[in-house]
This record gives sequence, structure tokens and C-alpha cells, in this order.
Amino acid sequence: MKIWSLLPSATEMLFALGLDDEVTGVTHECDYPPEANSKPRVTFSHIDSTRSSGEIDRQVTERFRAGLEIYGIDQERLRTDPPDLIVTQDLCPVCAVSPSDFGRHMESAGCKAQVLTLNPNRLGDILGDIERVGEATSRMAEAEALVAELSERIDRVRDAVGEAERPRVLCLEWLDPAMPGGHWVPEMIRLAGGDDGALISPGEPSRKLPWDEMRRTEPEIIALTPCGFGPERAASEAEALWDLDGWAALPAVRKGRVYALDGNSYFSRPGPRVVDGTEMLAHTFHPDRISKMPPFGSVLKLVSPPAGGSSVENWAPRFEPLIGVPL
Repeated sequence: MKIWSLLPSATEMLFALGLDDEVTGVTHECDYPPEANSKPRVTFSHIDSTRSSGEIDRQVTERFRAGLEIYGIDQERLRTDPPDLIVTQDLCPVCAVSPSDFGRHMESAGCKAQVLTLNPNRLGDILGDIERVGEATSRMAEAEALVAELSERIDRVRDAVGEAERPRVLCLEWLDPAMPGGHWVPEMIRLAGGDDGALISPGEPSRKLPWDEMRRTEPEIIALTPCGFGPERAASEAEALWDLDGWAALPAVRKGRVYALDGNSYFSRPGPRVVDGTEMLAHTFHPDRISKMPPFGSVLKLVSPPAGGSSVENWAPRFEPLIGVPL
């Protein structure tokens, strides 16, 4: 069976189920596991992701308004070496190729492949999608074993956090404009022992909210997990947040409890590693209860600003790695 994966999380699932040899096409963003980098890239982006958060947001908005695709497909490869199965998503047109866009390419190329469309909104949906991929690829036993392992890890986090006091947490999925995380992220925060302020209910998509609405939650911890960014990129882009009204006065900022995490690997991709992300959050919120350390460099912590109102307002932010285990 020849399989194309049109989203990084599906690529992670396929490799986790031992389907390395069957994968004959992946997206330009598929980088995990490392072996995925050797697979043919069958998509490309019309967005310049090297630009700032604000500029990326403007590019995406302009293309949507013009009715243009965000992603393109290797039409020639689709025609000359078509897959038997295509795994795609119908969750977010910004995150990966949408079925409607890809359907036009399939029709043009005369491709008759089976299409498996994933649409996870919560953690349970992600686990269910692993089993759906397993069923479509005759790897059901492997899928069930993986889901059982991930479910056990989720239960261990829930049990470890227990009745601990829950800090108020603001998790930002995008930085300019600031957007709180949606879909499975609120659930991750709650499982990890945080209070997400009910800005977005579990399962609901992320959306732009007025900054005042987010600021009023008075977060004690702020987690920066921008979609597609690693921790260093998130930390560098965080400078824009200091322009928000009242940002420097937030409890999390004053106490240096702002964390830049690897959103690209552990939060924005609805695959097996969201469980790693949940464990990271739990350790960040409750280090005395969660002994598992995150990989070194996957979490950067804001260096505590100096005491005093005026000095905090004018202070230049700096992040440093949270102590963790080597990669």
C-alpha cells in the first residue's frame, strides 16, 4: 500500500504504527520522526513562514479573502505515482491541506485513492484517529496498543495532579494577534492541573478574542505555544506581547512564570505527542508532583524581571532553558 500523509500528525501516527515503508509522500512540514525527512515532499506552502507572526497572519487573511489556496500539491507526482491511501484533515485550512482543495487536485490528476479524513477536536478524538488510521492500514493491533499506552500516561498525569491547587493559565496559540489555544488545548491545561479561565471550551476551535477578555483572567502562568513554532521562535516573537495594554502587569509576567514551549511538536499537531505536551504542562504547573522532566530546550522560561513597576514596564524580556533531560 502506498500512503500519502497530508498532515504532520498523521505522519507521526503512521510511523508509530510501523508503516514507514508504505509512506511514499509527506508534507513539507513533516519532520518527525526524523526518518520522515527522507520521504518525498508532496506539498508546499504559499505562505512565507519566515516572517513575523503578524505578517504571517496578514498573509493568511489576504489569501482567504482572495479565495486562494494556502498550500499547493505536487500535481505531477500525484499523476505519475499515485497513492492508494491519502490521510488528510478537515479541521483547519491554515494548518494543512483541506479535503476540498485536495479533491480538486485528485480530480485533475485522475487519482482514485481512498481518502481518510481526520477531524479531531479533543484528546479522545486524537486517540480515536490513531485507531481509524490503524483500521485503514490493517494495523489495528498496533493502534490499540499505542492508544492504551497513551491513555495510561494521561491517567498518570491526572492522578499525580489530583486535588492540587490550580493556577490560572493563559495558553496562547498565536502571538500577533494574541489568540488562546482551542480544540484539545483547554483539555490539556485542565488535565495538567491548570485553570484555563474558560476562555474557549474544550473542543471549540481557537479564535481571536479581545485582549481585555484574556487579560481579565489574571493568569498566574502563561504558556506560549504558537502553531508551527519551536520554543526559541516563540520566545523571539514574544516581544510583541509587551505592546499589549497591561501585559507587563500580569501576575505571570511579574513573577517570571511565562514559558515558551515547543508548540510545533507537542501542542498544535493532533498526534501521539500531545500526551508529551500534557506532561510538559503538568511539570510546569506542578513540578513537585510530576517527576518526568521535559526534553532540554523544549521549554524556555522568562527570566524574572526586577522588582518595581516602572522597571518592569521598561524591562527587556529574556528567556532561558528550563532544566530538563537531554534530547
